[in-house]
Amino acid sequence: MVNPFVLFSGVTELNKEKLNMKSILVVDDEQNIRFLYKEELEEAGYQVSVAATGEEALKMLDKQVPDLIILDIKMPGMDGIEVMRRIKDEKGDIPIILCSAYGQYKQDFRVWASDAYVVKSADLRELKLTIKEIINQLKAG
Repeated sequence: MVNPFVLFSGVTELNKEKLNMKSILVVDDEQNIRFLYKEELEEAGYQVSVAATGEEALKMLDKQVPDLIILDIKMPGMDGIEVMRRIKDEKGDIPIILCSAYGQYKQDFRVWASDAYVVKSADLRELKLTIKEIINQLKAG
């Protein structure tokens, strides 16, 4: 006879491992970027959800709040700065990393409400390092 505690224990350990994973929401209108970020960040040990628009992201946040949000600035419809403002107003202090292919946004005072600003690149080392720093601050805080 199979010991039910052993079966249940294995499932519990698996769930504990999954519960300890930090969750990230990636919001970007470019499908290739969403795919790249999702693949790379899942490989790095994060649970990753994706949204193609600011509106979709806000709807997702009504169901589940991630530990961190990566948000593109330049998107059709509601831009990333407006999405960030709404998130901060409605959901509180979720860490947000703003991303853009355009470096000039770094000088825009409206992006200062974000926790970090990263210029998009195929090399995700800077983004991953920034995520790790913010997650470590959350653990310490």
